[in-house]
Amino acid sequence: MQSIDRAMIVAKTLATHTSENGVSISDLSKQCELPLSTMHRLLKAMIKQGMVEQDERTKCYRLGTIWLEYGLQVYDSMDYVTKIRPELERLSHEVDESVYLSRPAGLEAIILERIDSENNTIRIYDQLGLRIPMNIGAANKAMLANMPSFKSTDILKKLLPLEQLAPVEVTLKQIKKLGYATSHGERTEGTSSVAVAIVDGLGEVVGAISIGFVSFNLTENRMDFLIEKVMETGRRISEKLGSNSN
Repeated sequence: MQSIDRAMIVAKTLATHTSENGVSISDLSKQCELPLSTMHRLLKAMIKQGMVEQDERTKCYRLGTIWLEYGLQVYDSMDYVTKIRPELERLSHEVDESVYLSRPAGLEAIILERIDSENNTIRIYDQLGLRIPMNIGAANKAMLANMPSFKSTDILKKLLPLEQLAPVEVTLKQIKKLGYATSHGERTEGTSSVAVAIVDGLGEVVGAISIGFVSFNLTENRMDFLIEKVMETGRRISEKLGSNSN
């Protein structure tokens, strides 16, 4: 188990370095807080499994393509490509904003897909694979609001001080009643988002659709339009996944 934990630490560290040059073994050793000898053995084993690649010229390391291969297989198995992506593209075209698909993963949510509008040069850019704590942002709150209360409360207890639970739970009830969530400047000043949860045929929350946009000159009519469109999209996707609750 220790080897698996260490391998995941290395993988996560390499994932934060998007440069094609890769990372040297000495830098990896420091960042992962592992001895050079241990790092050398670990990297050798990870290369054998295709988890890591080494540049023959620079001798630096980067993530192997097997992560992409597995990720695409999981992505395809979720049926997101055939059922959800066309709806994301449609929504982005209708609202001329960046549109996101998020999926819950324990105490965090992962951004799985982003569709940018070609007609809007001012974009809200969140990297694919980004993990965001479940108590932050419209998409995450929409998902929490549509989970069973015992499940959302358990998540929030692990993320927030006890005294902050009550007001957040009140907010989640309002979101559940309205059918959508909004967020203003929680992660990035001057930006907002509106989101809805996606529910499958078993009533399980499997994700959220959100629209990210700048708050400057945002009018009430524009906000109402974005809410209407994201709710329409959420209903269509949930219906495609077998839900009849929306």
